Amino acid sequence: MAAEIVNPRTDSGDGSTDQEGNGEPLSSLGAPDSFDPAFALHRGGKMAVQSTVPIRDKDDLSLAYTPGVARVCTAIAERPELVDDYTWKSSVVAVVTDGTAVLGLGDIGPEASLPVMEGKAILFKQFGGVDAVPIALACTGVDEIVETVVRLAPSFGGVNLEDISAPRCFEIEKRLQERLDIPVFHDDQHGTAVVTLAALRNAARLSGREIGQLRAVISGAGAAGVAIAKMLVEAGIGDVALADRKGVISADRADLTDVKREVAGFTNKAGITGSLEDALAGADVFIGVSGGTVAEEAVASMAEGAFVFAMANPNPEVHPDVAHKYAAVVATGRSDYPNQINNVLAFPGIFAGALQVRASRITEGMKIAAAEALAAVVGDDLAADYVIPSPFDERVAPAVTAAVAAAARAEGVARR
Repeated sequence: MAAEIVNPRTDSGDGSTDQEGNGEPLSSLGAPDSFDPAFALHRGGKMAVQSTVPIRDKDDLSLAYTPGVARVCTAIAERPELVDDYTWKSSVVAVVTDGTAVLGLGDIGPEASLPVMEGKAILFKQFGGVDAVPIALACTGVDEIVETVVRLAPSFGGVNLEDISAPRCFEIEKRLQERLDIPVFHDDQHGTAVVTLAALRNAARLSGREIGQLRAVISGAGAAGVAIAKMLVEAGIGDVALADRKGVISADRADLTDVKREVAGFTNKAGITGSLEDALAGADVFIGVSGGTVAEEAVASMAEGAFVFAMANPNPEVHPDVAHKYAAVVATGRSDYPNQINNVLAFPGIFAGALQVRASRITEGMKIAAAEALAAVVGDDLAADYVIPSPFDERVAPAVTAAVAAAARAEGVARR
């Protein structure tokens, strides 16, 4: 399958005519904005399916389809593992959503999520050479989603869960990992965590410190915040505390969900209570994955040489101009500022590495290896405005792919 831009306009490129190029204004076809280039690009979708073998004559047809295909089917029926060699299964990922947490738009439903899922699929292809199929589900129950994905799984080598709201996303991923023998990866959690850890490793290296010397505060205890906390603890962070809308998550709070209660068990060793602003006093790292706004006074109260990773889009929790007054390293989720924490740096290479060795799952060790490889790409060019590489750096995906494949073999989850 080829994930390619499908935009066959024959006009001058300003998006003012329809895709057949017959001169009919987009506004007459019901487009929300006849001059918005985003609508012009999305007309007809962003993907197409492309054959990898030619069908030029009856001999080609008899091999690609009947009767030749029957011999392959029979062989797979007798030896199911051959499906990985003689179909696309081992090289394609299902990008699955229920449309409940799409970008910053929230619960907009499966149909409205499709442009994002198509975009995710073409990023897989562009940056990792991995084919991906967007699948938007018309169900939101945990049981329904799990059962649906399990039934779809025979067609795919991996499952990328996307834009599924917390806390359901945790249970869905856990249950799918238990039921399937292919990688299941919720990118909103783990992709964000991998890139954040890579940037933090380099920020620490730039300041002559180790991660174990840092105390971090995370604003947001949803999918990304919880995953980042887990990964930072796994990587040896000195301490990390999460804050939700009601303040710092601590074991003495009686209003915690099961997920937050679990988080309280391995974070906040200092026993901090109170608000996010209280926790930021003297902290070395701020990580924002929640939206909202952090007061400048709270940023000013952080330790000297602090790092501010304000990753909400489009409006960071701390504006970069404010962050630069007090922080040694500033990162955002936006592409128009240096140090963009972008999941596309992680998920294409992670899946490419996992598929390459036909891994049965993606382990914590594989994710840590991905973060270390991503950080290493920066190398000697490390600077305050360059702690994480660009998504367009051609070294990124190969480095992450190789590191993930090696880690999968080391951890015993590779099948070749």
